[in-house]
Amino acid sequence: MVTGELKNKIDSLWEIFWTGGLTNPLDVIEQMTYLMFIHDLDETDSLRAKESAMLGLPYTSTFPPEVQIGGRTIDGSQLKWSVFHDFPAGKMYSVVQEWVFPFIKELHGDKQSAYSKYMSDAIFKLPTPLILDKVVTAMDGIYAQMEQIQSADVRGDVYEYLLSKLSTAGVNGQFRTPRHIIRMMVDMLQPRPDDTVCDPACGTSGFLVAVSDYLKENRKADVFFDRQHKDHYMNHMFHGYDMDRTMLRIGAMNMMTHGVDNPFIEYRDSLSDQNPDRDKYSLILANPPFKGSLDADIVSTDLLKVCKTKKTELLFLALFLRMLKVGGRCACIVPDGVLFGSSTAHKAIRKELIENNRLEAVVSMPSGVFKPYAGVSTAALVFTKTGHGGTDKVWFYDMRADGFSLDDKRTPTKDNDIPDIVARFHDLAAEASRARTDQSFLVPKDEIAGNDYDLSINKYKKTEYVPVEYPPTSEILAELRALEAEVGKTMDELEKMLAEDM
Repeated sequence: MVTGELKNKIDSLWEIFWTGGLTNPLDVIEQMTYLMFIHDLDETDSLRAKESAMLGLPYTSTFPPEVQIGGRTIDGSQLKWSVFHDFPAGKMYSVVQEWVFPFIKELHGDKQSAYSKYMSDAIFKLPTPLILDKVVTAMDGIYAQMEQIQSADVRGDVYEYLLSKLSTAGVNGQFRTPRHIIRMMVDMLQPRPDDTVCDPACGTSGFLVAVSDYLKENRKADVFFDRQHKDHYMNHMFHGYDMDRTMLRIGAMNMMTHGVDNPFIEYRDSLSDQNPDRDKYSLILANPPFKGSLDADIVSTDLLKVCKTKKTELLFLALFLRMLKVGGRCACIVPDGVLFGSSTAHKAIRKELIENNRLEAVVSMPSGVFKPYAGVSTAALVFTKTGHGGTDKVWFYDMRADGFSLDDKRTPTKDNDIPDIVARFHDLAAEASRARTDQSFLVPKDEIAGNDYDLSINKYKKTEYVPVEYPPTSEILAELRALEAEVGKTMDELEKMLAEDM
């Protein structure tokens, strides 16, 4: 959590971008991503050089004495943040624009640079030398403040705070999933050190970051003190795909600031034939786009066989089943229409989940959860790919509060069902005794199948009506008469008092 002086410094930096003409939040975060990369490149190089010197090992700097940029040969040290940040504004601007950005774009040839592939199409957008000078000075202040905070994940917190400023939805229906909802879904799945995790619509990589955080908090010894698991965590565990290159760069940096060296985050239309993944992942977490443009001609024929539709939310469910290994688990967010839609495609995907795999939970969420980005009602589905059925009973939970007000302000409140959701999900045996009037309950598969595989909680929830007894009409009339008489008596006394004063 970013608070106090650090929050103020970040807000001030954002204001510099804003007053300098960069008013699109995505542009601001993208430019800050590049500058953070440039700063960290210098910092990492200096740290590795010191470590090599202490161990007496040779080290080849990322910034060689001579660097070829275009037709010019320049001194590589001038590309370092620690050097150019002391230059006058005009010289700094020309160095960063003409040398530093071309340099980081060519770093992909350096296999030691895990970050470089995300910077290959970087575009420098800061408009003036003065703005760059102010931004660099402000970022130096932020890094100095971060060093004073004794927190292993302060960079990740800073980046999460920056991402919280993304308040507009994209044309493909994308919007930022609240961090506490992501964490609820991760806590329900309880990732393991040997999982291979994917988000086929990753955006800013919020789900992948949450899995990383969960493992660091709950399985730290298993992940970081086991060489095989650590290599898997750093290089092979995390996979994310998206069609927005800006989001990919931001998502990649988000992962790297959370300590994952080499996440596999790539440009890909997950629903098309260019996505070959099948039976590959043990864990999928996602909030796929619910609407927007879809080129039906490029949708994979495998997905259309499961449900012939142009609705992305249904196609993504079919995709998750295809991408998961047998025994792989998925937690995903879907709009309410998926739960009760009456079209052939809606029924087909629900039947596939229930009859041919194991649907475990449906958590119905209130419509305010995604405000101010969207007011759509949603649900979280949890299921396991089996390929041979296995659904016995489905657990339903009616979330009424998530710890924040359900209006556009989303201010913190005491009411929060999320801890109860996670606790109950991991003790479903105790849910067998719950009644349909309770907030959560189990529903047999046969009953769901008999209702056209309808998964809306209102189909099965029962409302308990408490009878209210009122007194007979004669008694009410008598009370009214008595009240009328009392009012008349008071009025008579008031008139008498006024007459005496006169």
